[in-house]
This record gives sequence, C-alpha cells and structure tokens, in this order.
Amino acid sequence: MPDRPPAGGHAGEIAADLFRRESARLVAMLTGQLGVHRLELAEDVVQEALVRALQTWPYRGVPENPAAWLTLTARNLALDHLRREQRWQEKEDGIAHERERWSATPETRAEEADTFTDDTLRMLFVCCHPQLSPEAQTALALRTLCGLSPAEIAAAFLTSEAAIAKRLVRARQRIRELALPFAVPGPEELPARLDAVLGTLYLLFNEGYKASAGERLVREELCHEAIRLGLLLAAHPATRAPRTHALLALMLLNAARLPARTDDAGNLLRLHEQDRRAWNQAMIQRGIHFLALAASGDSLSEYHLEAGIAACHSTAADESATDWPRILALYDQLVRLNPSPVIALNRAVAVARVHGPQAGLDTLEAIPARGPLESYQLLHAVRGTLHAELGNRSEALAHFRKADALAALPAEREFLARRIRECGG
Repeated sequence: MPDRPPAGGHAGEIAADLFRRESARLVAMLTGQLGVHRLELAEDVVQEALVRALQTWPYRGVPENPAAWLTLTARNLALDHLRREQRWQEKEDGIAHERERWSATPETRAEEADTFTDDTLRMLFVCCHPQLSPEAQTALALRTLCGLSPAEIAAAFLTSEAAIAKRLVRARQRIRELALPFAVPGPEELPARLDAVLGTLYLLFNEGYKASAGERLVREELCHEAIRLGLLLAAHPATRAPRTHALLALMLLNAARLPARTDDAGNLLRLHEQDRRAWNQAMIQRGIHFLALAASGDSLSEYHLEAGIAACHSTAADESATDWPRILALYDQLVRLNPSPVIALNRAVAVARVHGPQAGLDTLEAIPARGPLESYQLLHAVRGTLHAELGNRSEALAHFRKADALAALPAEREFLARRIRECGG
C-alpha cells in the first residue's frame, strides 16, 4: 500500500460531489424497499456508503460507475443490518426475495407501481401523509428526499435550525408510532396530498435558485430536480391540476434566467444588470405554455400569481419595458392570499418601482409581524437600496452593513461590499 493515497483529494471530491447529487435518490429508493418505518436505516446506510467511498476510492481508484457502486454498497449494508436483527434471522428467504427485487429491471419495477414509478416522487407522497402535520411533512421531505440540511430548511421557513431539528425528530417518532407503510396512496387520495408535495417542490426550487448556505449562489441541480418532478406530476391524470401547471410555469420562467444571475466570477447580478440575451427563451416559452394550461378551472393559487409576476419579468424586452403596475397588482392579490412577511417584502419593492423609493420604505415599515424579517439580510439590502435611491447615503450604508453581517454566501457578501463602497464606506 502506498504511503500516500494516489490522487486522494480528487477521489474524495468526486465522492463528496456524487453524494450531494445521489444521496436523496438513494434514500428514497432504499426506503421504498425497506418501508418508511426504516427511514433512519436508509439514511444511515447511505451515509456509511459514502464513508466507505472516502476510505477506499483514494487507494483503489474511483469505480467506473461510482453511482452504481454507492447504490450497491448501501443495499448490501442494509441487508447486513437486516440479517443482524433478531426478527430477520429466521427469514433468510425473505431477505433473498428482497435482493432479487432490488436487482429487478426498471421495467419489472414499473409493472409493480400502481401510481408513480419514480422513487423520489413516490416517497414525496408518503412523506406528505395526512397523519403528519403540514410542517412535518415538508421538513421531512426536504431533509430526506431533497437532501437539504436542517439549516437550509430553517432558512426556507425563516426559523432556527434547532426548531427544524426538533420538527424532524417528532416526525420520525410519529412515523414509528403509526408504523406508516410504504404505500403510495391510490389515485383518489393523491389530490389531498398534492398541496404538500407542490409546497415541497416550491421550497426545493427556491433553495436552488438562491442557496441559503455554501459557496455557490445558485444550485441548478436542485432547480432542475424540482422541475423534473413537477413535469411528472403534470403528466399524471390525478395530479394534473391547474396549481400543478402554475407551479411548473413559475419554476420554468425563473429557471430560464439562471444563466444570467451571476457574472463570470460568480458575482450576483440584479435583474436590471442581467444580459437578457442569455435567458433561455425555449424555457420561457415552455413556462408560458404551462401558465396558459393553469388558467383552466376557476381556482387561483399563489403559484398562479407568482408565475404571472415571473412572466412579466421574463417577457419584458428590457428593464424599462417591465410592467411594474401589473406586477404590483399581482402582489396585491398575492399578499391577500398569503400575508407572509417575505411576500410583503417583495411587494414593497414593487411599490417602490411604481410609486417611488419613499413609498417603498413606508410600505416596508408597515409590514405587520415583520420580526422574522429582521434577521433576513434581504430586508436590510432593500432598505439600503431604497435609501441610496433617495440620496440618503449614511442610512443606506448602515443598512448595507447590517445586511452584510447577516449574509451567508460569498456572492452576497461581494454584492453588498460593492454597495458599501458605492456609499463611501
């Protein structure tokens, strides 16, 4: 054995990157085979498979198919665990059956599936079980299936990491108490769980569009996974609802702008700074198509309104052509449907674009129950921007510095550093 692992750092980076991309899929697949009551076992063996990759790949080299290696290792670890359990010691033929089922072809598994064949989507509906609270459903799905950390989930809910950790513990306890089976609900039950599934995809996409932690501002793989799952929902008769089409339209319209969200150095570019020629026009047209489909029926969801706002931005030839009065009218409807502080903050930006920066500041100060926003760097960045537009350089500087103290991403800190320099700081 060599004194030093050959290309160890490279192998370790490959393993870590692969784990970030594959862990949620593996957990979903294993939980589907083991049953949802063994959710923690699935998570444990997937983590252990990564540890083994980090231990062996630097010395033996990266396998030709690293994803398959991780899958096989996790499966074997799960089977080993089952063999060690007392109740499984007398069921060797059952274990053999599980091994045979796991090695079945995708076509075989598709025949077994009554509703969805995609493991992640199946597990999303399981996590959104009506006997779990709505908050627990979403947190569990984001953690287990989407691979988000408790800190990232906390950022989505504007709450603390400790609160999310407790929520996850309670959800898993509830699953064990109820012994929830791994069974996708029948087509007649799917609509009752659809809102929770759509809400999970919405938060997953948002984490990809603007990450809450790490080195990258944008995590495109999360955005594309949310869109992929949305397309599966839109293709199924039981979940092909107007609100499904509206969320899909929203995600496609926003994802079309991803190539222009940062410059070559990874720095954040505001909407008016982006090169609109880099926007994905085919994706925009696809988003408009799903927005038209969402118009069927007489229901109006938050996704309809947000997709309408995204369409206003995506179809404007330039910043000056943006229909801000239309955007403000949509925000007025949206804040009535969901008076959340974040939506109210976004509405204040639209007010400023239509009625001027002072009106925007007044709207910010009038937001009810804005306490959670005070720890949200975007609130202070918006305040700084509006004060700068009014020529209040000292007030703008103070707010930009407060936003900088709360910023978690390098791209955000660099953006705010530029704003601070512009204010003479």
